[in-house]
Amino acid sequence: MAGSKFVPEGRASVCSFVLGLCAVCIPLLSAAGSDAEWVQTLLGGIRSKAAVAVYVASVNGLLLVFYKGPVYQVAVRACFLGFAFGCGLPVSFSQTSWGPFGWYMCSLSFFHYSEYLVTAIINPHSLSLDSFLLNHSLEYKVAAVSSWVEFTVEKLLFPELKPLPWLSALGLLMVLIGECLRKSAMLTAGSNFNHIVQNEKAQSHVLVTAGVYSWFRHPSYVGWFYWSIGTQVLLCNPVCLLGYTLASWRFFRERIEEEEITLIHFFGEDYLEYKRKVPTGLPFITGIKMEP
Repeated sequence: MAGSKFVPEGRASVCSFVLGLCAVCIPLLSAAGSDAEWVQTLLGGIRSKAAVAVYVASVNGLLLVFYKGPVYQVAVRACFLGFAFGCGLPVSFSQTSWGPFGWYMCSLSFFHYSEYLVTAIINPHSLSLDSFLLNHSLEYKVAAVSSWVEFTVEKLLFPELKPLPWLSALGLLMVLIGECLRKSAMLTAGSNFNHIVQNEKAQSHVLVTAGVYSWFRHPSYVGWFYWSIGTQVLLCNPVCLLGYTLASWRFFRERIEEEEITLIHFFGEDYLEYKRKVPTGLPFITGIKMEP
């Protein structure tokens, strides 16, 4: 079940995300009525860049005035993600070879922001700055930067390979399906969902087997797995595609085994019966093996 009311941190994140997103309107307005292509104006116009810098600084000042302490920390992160999403939009719809990277920017920023927003809705008691998943792990950061470097280097050295429209379209479809599946899983689980594996069973914990959980035992992991791979298909990054696939598969195999030990402890035979009927949803991952 979702929280009984939308917590202040959630409301602050929505306002801040929108404020960050609105930064893209400034260069668009400055391009209106001119003969220059609006994307070129957005990316290269000195006045546009200066206006955006002033806007971002002004928004940060407003956030400092209206929000204090932890709420400000939420607001500034949401604003940054909104700004990144806004920057990605015009690049996505441009007719340049950077288009797939724009879609990637939108996908990445929305994924992290929506993780926080959905948590604020369904389980506000577990809400924290970590709910953005921006500090997921050092390996996650290295993987992200590696994909940016690979895209840029390959674009410079092998421009004929980037973009491949059909492959980028397939990657975007994978990203959208993965994102929808993960968020559906979070909303279906409600307060039972937590970014951290729980070691103690709360009174509110129930075994969720309906909705997307009737398709897969771990739909949120399935969604994240295909979302992460989809980002590299979108970017046409062969090296990172292989690396992301192997790293994600290994991470979720270990995470599922760890989580299922807890779920068996919580729900006993009910979970074992559910485990026998419903697959994990991830290739070649069966979960914790039980001795006959």
